[in-house]
Amino acid sequence: QVQLVESGGGLVQAGGSLRLSCAASRNILSIAAMAWYRQAPGKQRELVAICTAGGSTNYADSVKGRFTISRDNAKNTVYLQMNSLKPEDTAVYYCNTDYIRRSYWGQGTQVTVTS
Repeated sequence: QVQLVESGGGLVQAGGSLRLSCAASRNILSIAAMAWYRQAPGKQRELVAICTAGGSTNYADSVKGRFTISRDNAKNTVYLQMNSLKPEDTAVYYCNTDYIRRSYWGQGTQVTVTS
């Protein structure tokens, strides 16, 4: 079992920044990929960014150049630095990992960007 706990969401004006954190209950960051997803009202959940166990990263086209995923293995924590935020980034952001053939999700953290 793995528990994921997100934090760092909030209300921010367009152009602002937020940093989300996702703390894992087990030391899995060195062996499992970690990802951030988001779900806006009335829309499907979408992949925002992913960081593999080897350190490779990938981003949705809509956030490339603005968002950065990173991790601190010693703290079992993955981060999502979000800069130049836009109103269309408004969503609930979820942390995710697949570990031993099971998919784990955090409870989500709300990000609201006002124009």
